[in-house]
Parts: sequence; structure tokens; C-alpha cells
Amino acid sequence: MSETLFEKRKKAIGQRIKQLRINAGYSSYAKFAIEHNLESKSVWRWENGRNYKLETLSHLAEIHGLTLEEFFKGIE
Repeated sequence: MSETLFEKRKKAIGQRIKQLRINAGYSSYAKFAIEHNLESKSVWRWENGRNYKLETLSHLAEIHGLTLEEFFKGIE
């Protein structure tokens, strides 16, 4: 069974979250979580395309100094 477009988008958003963390100099999602007062388990889930809300994505964009448009750039 092939992935649905929705599943592909969820994975792409998770990859974006992970790449932003790495680009910000955090090799560990746990350290990123601690420094930004987030639960490390939640960050792990988000990076794996799970359990995030628009509020979460907006907050992560804010942490990285991005607009939502910049955050979603390149995600189809």
C-alpha cells in the first residue's frame, strides 16, 4: 500500500522540525527540548511526524525565528 499525500506531508513536516533543530546546532532533540522548555518525548514525536498541532508548529517556527510561510516552504 502506498503512502497517502497526508502521510507524506506529516513525514516532511517532521523532517523539517528535525532539520531546523540540527541547523540550530542541537545534535540532541533532548537538549533542544530542555533549553526550550519542551518535553523531549514530544519533540521526538514531532520529528517523527506525530502528535503536533498547528499551535506546536507555530511555536517551533517562533523558536527558530521563522514565519509559518517560511516554516512550510518546500513542503507540498
